[in-house]
Amino acid sequence: MVNILLDCYEIDSPYLQDCLKNYIKPNYSVAVVAFSFRDSEVKSLSDWNRLYGKKLFKKGKYYDGIVSGFLSYGISEKNITFINYFTDTKETAAEKIKQADIIYFTGGAPERMAERIKEFDLTEVLKNHNGIVMGYSAGAVIQLSEYHLSPDDYYNEFNYYEGLGYLDSFYLEVHYADTDVQNDAIKRVLQERQKTVYALADRKGAIVADNGNIKLLGDVQTFSV
Repeated sequence: MVNILLDCYEIDSPYLQDCLKNYIKPNYSVAVVAFSFRDSEVKSLSDWNRLYGKKLFKKGKYYDGIVSGFLSYGISEKNITFINYFTDTKETAAEKIKQADIIYFTGGAPERMAERIKEFDLTEVLKNHNGIVMGYSAGAVIQLSEYHLSPDDYYNEFNYYEGLGYLDSFYLEVHYADTDVQNDAIKRVLQERQKTVYALADRKGAIVADNGNIKLLGDVQTFSV
């Protein structure tokens, strides 16, 4: 399995393309798991569409950014499907995942994404996927067995959360800006979990885990015990 952990959705960035073109192929299909929205942002289908929907004249806030990245690797837009929390069923969501070569997790609130994945009974379907799993920010950390979140505008305190369990050998600090809060969180993880922490610079870093082989792309700092 290949896991791609990103800090942002611009996968067409120059520092990523040379590596990712070896994994993202023009004939591939993509299933975007768009479950990471915050409750304060999305309460209805129309709210969801404002973030991820495809409309002729006004597309969702994140639609073009996500889709255009894959288009740059030659993937057709018709082969990119979004799993819609409001219109998909457990069965249709599972089928989209099974048919996809690439599973893509969006950014936002990883703990709410995990809860919605369980609500749709998708945990085992996702873990049985043997292709590429990728995502940015929340969609990166959720790929770990356990992840931490540093205090910020959305989270008042440090905490650990259960992830999907694709990767178990390290922790991840996303949007790293060398702040005291982030550095304190990293120190705590090192002390309490005794595992490496990779810090992805804000919009400048990524990791590819290719069957256990870790590749650091762009600006990634390594903190070890």
